[in-house]
Amino acid sequence: MLIGKKRKLGRKINEIQAGEKLELQETIEDKDLLLYLGLTNDNNPLYIQHDYATLTPFKKPVAPQIMLMGMITSAVSKYLPGPGSSITQSHFQFIKPVYHYSKLTFYFEVTKVDREKHVVDMKANAINEDGATVLQAQLQVCPPYPPKPITSQTMENF
Repeated sequence: MLIGKKRKLGRKINEIQAGEKLELQETIEDKDLLLYLGLTNDNNPLYIQHDYATLTPFKKPVAPQIMLMGMITSAVSKYLPGPGSSITQSHFQFIKPVYHYSKLTFYFEVTKVDREKHVVDMKANAINEDGATVLQAQLQVCPPYPPKPITSQTMENF
């Protein structure tokens, strides 16, 4: 990080209200699957081998659940509350499999704001192109803290 470079942070705890919502769409693309598999060295045949997947109740390869979790955490980091946020707790339930090339709509809602503890509770779910819920999540998020000016610490050593 460059000292003095301004970076836009997400919304602070006092700028967030219960009931706020976010909606976004993502598609499970080959490039994303290949990047995940290369990064993690996860060679689960259920993710990439059509011949194996056809012999399972899934009938075709599925997207790794951790990729779906990544889409949720990315939305928190980018949009609500945004850059500088940190997920402190999460619970995911994967209701239906998500297949390659699925188009998902993610819905987020702030359910509680605890200014004293500096956390926001959120729920998230994803719906596939057929209208079926494929995942539900509960999150506790620490919104970004306002940065201290760099000059606030310069005289502490004197």
